[in-house]
Amino acid sequence: MSMKEKILEILEENKGKSISGSFIAQKLGITRSAVWKTVKTLKEEGYIISAVTNKGYCLAPGSDILSEQSIKPLLKTHAFGKKMDVFKSIDSTNNFAKSLAQIGGEHGTAIIAESQTKGRGRLNRNFYSPGGGVYMSIILRPELSMEDAQLITSCAAAAVARAIQNITGLDAKIKWVNDIFIGGKKVCGILTEAGMNFETGKLDYAVVGIGINVNTKHFSGELEKIATSLFAETGKTVLRCNLIAEILNVFEQYFEKMHTREFMSEYISRSNVIGREVTVTAPGVSYSAVVVGIDQNARLLVKTQDGEEHILNSGEISVRF
Repeated sequence: MSMKEKILEILEENKGKSISGSFIAQKLGITRSAVWKTVKTLKEEGYIISAVTNKGYCLAPGSDILSEQSIKPLLKTHAFGKKMDVFKSIDSTNNFAKSLAQIGGEHGTAIIAESQTKGRGRLNRNFYSPGGGVYMSIILRPELSMEDAQLITSCAAAAVARAIQNITGLDAKIKWVNDIFIGGKKVCGILTEAGMNFETGKLDYAVVGIGINVNTKHFSGELEKIATSLFAETGKTVLRCNLIAEILNVFEQYFEKMHTREFMSEYISRSNVIGREVTVTAPGVSYSAVVVGIDQNARLLVKTQDGEEHILNSGEISVRF
C-alpha cells in the first residue's frame, strides 16, 4: 500500500471527523510536511478534504470518489470485495475480470471503475458508461451444478434490486432476465460470462458485470426515453461507495444460499413483466405472448394467443411500459 493509500485509509476510517496531521505523521512514521503534500495531492484528485488550524484534516462525508479505502470499511462479506481493483477508467470491467479469472483470480474479487470506454451488454451491445455510475464485475468460482449455475444472473439481479432499495428507498423492478427498472425506465444492466474447464466439464469461473446509472443527470437522444438514474429518481446524489458495498453485502448473502433458491421469491415479486403482453425473440423465431409466471429456475413462462405455453431458458423479450 502506498503512502497516499495509507493516509486515505485513515481519513476514510474517520470520515467526517478532523484528524491532526501530527497524529497521521506519527502513526505512519513520516513528517507533517509529507502528510500535507499527500493531502494536497488527494484534493487535486477530487477528494473533499478540509484543513482547519489546530484540528487537522477532515474528509467530507459526501466525498464519493471510488477507492478501495472508501469501500472496504463498509463491507460485511467473507469473500466478495475482499480483493478489489479500482480504476478511474477502463475499457470493460468484465474484460479485465475475465482475464484475471483465467490466471487464477480469487473468488469474490471485484473490479470497479468510475467509467468504461467499451462497456458491453448482452449480445455484445454497447453499454453507455459515463462517469458518475457504478461499473463493477465480480469473479465467482461457484461449486454449483450447471442447472444452479444458470441462476447466477437472476441472483445478482435480485441482490442489486434489494441493494438499490436499501440505499435509496426506491422500488426497483426486474425485467427478465437481467435488467433493473425504476418507474418504467432502465437503471441497471447485468452481464454474466463464464469459462468452462474442459477437463472436468464443469464451470471454472463466472464473471458478473453490473452497470448502474447512479448520478447521471442527463441522457441524450433515444436514451432519454428509456433510461433513468438513481439521481433522476431521488433528486439526490447517491454515494456510490455505499451502494457498491451494499451490493457486495447482499449479493454474497444470496449467492451463498443460491442452491436453496431463497432469493427467487424476491426475484419473482420484483418482476415487472408478469401479466404483460410481450414480444419474444429467440434464434429464428419471434412471437407475441403473455407472461404468466417465472418458475424456481428463473425460467419465463409465457402463453401465446392460441393457448400454447412455452418455457424460456434464454432469449429476449420486449414489453411496452
